[in-house]
Amino acid sequence: MIESLLDNNMNWASARVRADPKYFQRLSAQQSPEYLWIGCSDSRVPANEIVGLDPGELFVHRNVANLAPPRDVNFLSVLQYSTEILKVRHVIVCGHYGCGGVRSAIDTKRLGLIDHWLQPISDMAHRHKSHLHAITDFDTRVNVMCELNVRAQVEYIGRNPFVTDAWRKGQSLAIHGWIYSIRDGLLRNLDLTIKRPKEVDALSARPWFAND
Repeated sequence: MIESLLDNNMNWASARVRADPKYFQRLSAQQSPEYLWIGCSDSRVPANEIVGLDPGELFVHRNVANLAPPRDVNFLSVLQYSTEILKVRHVIVCGHYGCGGVRSAIDTKRLGLIDHWLQPISDMAHRHKSHLHAITDFDTRVNVMCELNVRAQVEYIGRNPFVTDAWRKGQSLAIHGWIYSIRDGLLRNLDLTIKRPKEVDALSARPWFAND
């Protein structure tokens, strides 16, 4: 079975060259993406494809449940490189409805090491448990948490020193919160865009639920 992947690659590369003989020649030049995508590892959410961009146009970081942990050196390395070296102009946090990581974080079943990774989501669910438990349908509750998780990551990134340093230097950098539906292939803008420190404070002050 693994050999079929190599065959697929050969067919893909050949088709690319037939359609655009200089495609790989251009791609091998220095990348200069304007976007950093922070998304989930879920294989059904292919970052480049759902926004219609070619490789080289989108710098991508993916992990389970699209987290932006302030102490994760992998994420921090990506964030620093993209803001300081690539000078991206947009950071997009993109969750997706039905996320298995979010579902696991609010479920009572223990899975092992991944529980520690998902602890920030579990903590957030605990803080808002009265609102969440009022949602009787579990799938709907998961989807609400998927949206809340995107908001939390946007706030974390907005307070990250790499981002605040970029703003202090006058660098144009916006952070956006989106969510993707695997059911219809569409992205939703969650209206979480921040472009300066005071907007992070305004987002933090915004109620998490309509009846807060």
